Amino acid sequence: MQEDSPVQNENTPDTSQTEPPRRTGRRNRLIVLGAAALVALGLGGVAVATSGTDHPAPAAVSLDAQSRADAASRADRSARESSAPVAPSLSPTPSPSAVSVSPTPTRTAVAKAKPKPTPKKTTKRTPAWVDPMPGAAVTSCYGQRWGTLHAGIDLALPSGTPIHAAAAGTVTQAGDASDGYGNSVFIDHGNGYLTHYAHQSRIAVTVGQKVTAGQVIGYEGATGDATGPHLHFEVHQGMWNQIDPAPFMRARGVDLGC
Repeated sequence: MQEDSPVQNENTPDTSQTEPPRRTGRRNRLIVLGAAALVALGLGGVAVATSGTDHPAPAAVSLDAQSRADAASRADRSARESSAPVAPSLSPTPSPSAVSVSPTPTRTAVAKAKPKPTPKKTTKRTPAWVDPMPGAAVTSCYGQRWGTLHAGIDLALPSGTPIHAAAAGTVTQAGDASDGYGNSVFIDHGNGYLTHYAHQSRIAVTVGQKVTAGQVIGYEGATGDATGPHLHFEVHQGMWNQIDPAPFMRARGVDLGC
């Protein structure tokens, strides 16, 4: 007797094929979603392969598509970085023309602002009585010499040395005074005293001229009875009343060395 073999109804579902297609559909959906995401980002050229078997093949991406994707990614980053706003500088650097520079004052301006004080000129007062020939050597003092009175003091320096008035006064005589004095000058000082300057080589004043203390009245020489150039200086208390010049001049602040 032959056993009846089961007959499969057309309406009976074939359960043997149900599970595998379900897993395959899940993988297919994942692949499709991945491809859609790449397309949304602008990365085209992705080939998605689906298979109806239990072990579908993985999606293949061409090397050219990968290069384009990298380039697109770099371009996207560059666009985003360049689109970032640039913060303005908090302290902008002024241009050279906008900077105000104070000019440095010149030396002239400083000198005008602070003038140097002018020192006061001080006039040195001339003493009332002075040495008639400063620095001269004394060759003879007042007193007896060779049996006669040497009535003055002899002062020697090289010929032509200037001779000065011992004090202010008026010239009463200028020329040869005879008696061996040679060229002489007499000055009346208005206080009863006169001074006499003998043996001059040249006279520099005239009779009646007013002179001051220290003024040049002539030049040393050897006129008259003189063994060499020198000044014979006398002091008269009244005309021709000679007195010793040394104590007289010393009393007035002048030391003639005798």
